[in-house]
Amino acid sequence: MERHFDTELADLKGDILRMGDLVEEAIIDSVEALKQLSSPKAEKVISEDKIIDERELEIDEECLDLLALRQPMAVDLRFITMAMKISTDLERMADLAVDISQRVLELAGKPLLKPLVDIPKLTLLAQQMTRDAINSFVNKNADLAKNVILRDKKADELRDLVQQELLNEYIVKDKLTIPRAIPLLLVARHLERICDHATNIAEEVIYMVSAKVVKHHPEKLNNGR
Repeated sequence: MERHFDTELADLKGDILRMGDLVEEAIIDSVEALKQLSSPKAEKVISEDKIIDERELEIDEECLDLLALRQPMAVDLRFITMAMKISTDLERMADLAVDISQRVLELAGKPLLKPLVDIPKLTLLAQQMTRDAINSFVNKNADLAKNVILRDKKADELRDLVQQELLNEYIVKDKLTIPRAIPLLLVARHLERICDHATNIAEEVIYMVSAKVVKHHPEKLNNGR
């Protein structure tokens, strides 16, 4: 029975990884749609979001079944409840990729206001933080989770750079740029929120592994208390 339970936990890990892959793909594809101002690519991200929604429901059901039938204790219990929280964060990340794609539809037919420099950097950071947060959960790696949390400040900085440039160099100087600037402002915000969700996952991983609460207490990352 115990060996069968180990197999079920391994299956749950695999399902989380596969959902994470879908979310990563949605993030990347939404920004590629922005770079190309491609309505078809944006619409594809939007239409495929239902697949990720279904994965979230499947993982939640899987977790509830394990809780009810196996009555896990200690580490296994925390792992299963964490899986449910992670699936929720991943689903919200996918929703933010949809939001980016909707901004692309707003910009379709108009030339990009400026070359994209910091938004691609923020996209790469969001992708990497998402992947590392999931891997930290699957491998119960608190050090990798800590590294994810520490990178969140860089995400804030990149978002701020995008906002400052758009506001100071475009919107303030020429009000006619507002319809093309606002969607880019929102894209930067959506990407930064994706990084926040990755950080949420990493914070929960640290609690799962070491029973240390670092949410709202970043100073605890640097000491043993």
